Amino acid sequence: MPADEEAAFERAEEAAFWCVRLAASPLDQASQDAFDAWIAADPANAAAFEEVVVLWQGVDWVKDAPEMIAHRAEAVESLRRTNERRWSRGPAPRRPWVAALAACFAMIFVLGIQIFGHPVQVYETGIGERRIATLEDGTRLTMDGATRVEVRMDADRRRLTLVNGRAKFDVAHDPLRPLSVLARNRLTVATGTSFSVELLPRQMRVVLYEGKVEVLAQADRGRETSLLTRTASADADAALVPGKELVASTEGTQVRVAKTDVARSLDWENGQLSFEGEPLALAVERINRSAKEKLVIADSAIANYRIVGTFNAGDTEAFLEGVAALHPVHIDRQPGMLLLRRGG
Repeated sequence: MPADEEAAFERAEEAAFWCVRLAASPLDQASQDAFDAWIAADPANAAAFEEVVVLWQGVDWVKDAPEMIAHRAEAVESLRRTNERRWSRGPAPRRPWVAALAACFAMIFVLGIQIFGHPVQVYETGIGERRIATLEDGTRLTMDGATRVEVRMDADRRRLTLVNGRAKFDVAHDPLRPLSVLARNRLTVATGTSFSVELLPRQMRVVLYEGKVEVLAQADRGRETSLLTRTASADADAALVPGKELVASTEGTQVRVAKTDVARSLDWENGQLSFEGEPLALAVERINRSAKEKLVIADSAIANYRIVGTFNAGDTEAFLEGVAALHPVHIDRQPGMLLLRRGG
């Protein structure tokens, strides 16, 4: 190996080592003196180090991940072993710093694959179960029964997907990294606020408790349009502000915003379900999140019967008694399910 290539290879490898060493933890005095002496020894050393730092920052999403922090010591040790073996290698490539940096970043990219090979963290509840979880950014997630939320935390945004059920989000404030909740084809975006999202068979609902959110329609190709702009411009009272609920079709363009009873809208967190004129179809959907025997509306004629009352989640019999007291409904008991039809 020509002397100039050998010197360039060694310099690049040393720069890579110091890059990882500095990222791992503050240097002790002896190490700091050694680093300063190396930088001062040759302007080319400083240039090589700056080049490595630029590449290190290019994989910033990996080096700052919790999994990367936990394994930085392994990366440092890997670089130490690489340094010890460097004289036993074959001929250096034409761009020697590439091989040197490969040793530095091999651990990073392997960890990156491990981290992002399973990028989504899943939170879910079973029938009748409620759960509170704190996400890694400090956001508090409260889930109703039979609910599934998929969470992905990226460097520039926090992406959640409500697959089914209902969840409340008390969002940790981070204006540079908005949090979005995708419910089928409707996207709710916030930076720091409190709201709930509920997914129903043909619609989604957003109740805003604090702050401000944007609700978007997301087309198949990712194009997004606001659901609130037209509504708010046509009627200021229809804007989604704290204390109001947005109901949006997931199959059409129908959107409405109305006042809601905030306290009643949170009864489900305490294991109760309150209804003040909601249609039977909606009430059944919510009851089923805690019901051991699934309720099925077998007669579309009763789907819009209005339900009033407060029931304990999971107490299906009390709910059915309440429905029968209000409307002529016949209950056909089948294995594992209860069929609801119009009675005589």
